[in-house]
Amino acid sequence: MTAEASARERDWAGPPPTLGRTARGENFPVASRLLSERVRPHVAAFYRFARAADDIADDPRLPPEEKLDRLRLLDRLLAGAEEGPDDPAAEAARALRTSLAETGVSAVHARHLLQAFQRDALTRRTPTWGQLLAYCRYSAIPVGRYLLEIHGEREVRALRASDSLCVALQVINHLQDCRADYETLDRVYIPSDWLAEAGIGADSLGAERSSPELRSVFARMLERVDLLVAGARPLVAAVRDLRLRLDSAVIVVLAARLARKLRRADPLAGGARLTRLEAALAAGHGLLLGLVRR
Repeated sequence: MTAEASARERDWAGPPPTLGRTARGENFPVASRLLSERVRPHVAAFYRFARAADDIADDPRLPPEEKLDRLRLLDRLLAGAEEGPDDPAAEAARALRTSLAETGVSAVHARHLLQAFQRDALTRRTPTWGQLLAYCRYSAIPVGRYLLEIHGEREVRALRASDSLCVALQVINHLQDCRADYETLDRVYIPSDWLAEAGIGADSLGAERSSPELRSVFARMLERVDLLVAGARPLVAAVRDLRLRLDSAVIVVLAARLARKLRRADPLAGGARLTRLEAALAAGHGLLLGLVRR
């Protein structure tokens, strides 16, 4: 390793990663207290790995090729091909490898996340809605699939509803963070063709407030989010595990509330997240739905 690379390694290592930007992790508590104590440490290990990989893809100090090298290393660590360095990301990969061995859960979900992060390392624009959905197949859907598998949930109806929920959450997150993603990373998840049809470009995301044209694009995306949330509602009835069902019901309600708030609030100006009171009311509603299970 060169002196320059070694210095970058020390700079990057930093404190252990927090949990966050995966589809369910960004807007909602990770390893929710609603989940059983049996699975909670394993869920935390999964999110910790996802966060560590996401931090690599989002690090503005790293060139794309170095990001890819680090992400490929995590893949090898996950497979047990090597032990890797003594840094937080490598430790997260080793911890998840141990967790997967203990639970028998497939590594495919974590590896799919790595594919999404490799895309982020190389790609700054999202040409179409279809390509955004293709990205969410790897960046969002694996989170729900992991949670279902670790709970032994295999019903096709639950899988499909979980997929819809995770994609809805990911798109909501992209809308909430669209200005920060553009200004910090020059990364845009808003479909480029929809921006062009509205007569604007990606630079419109750097404004203090959204233009009417940009709001029309956001509204178009939120129409699709509403359909995704509708497709997620059967998840509550499909999940057998009580704790996971309650967790899922809360998140379905929160997703719907967030989509409604995004219609009123301007993501560029802030305020597009729920207040504590709004989140608490939504959580209470979700718990009631989960208990009824219909």
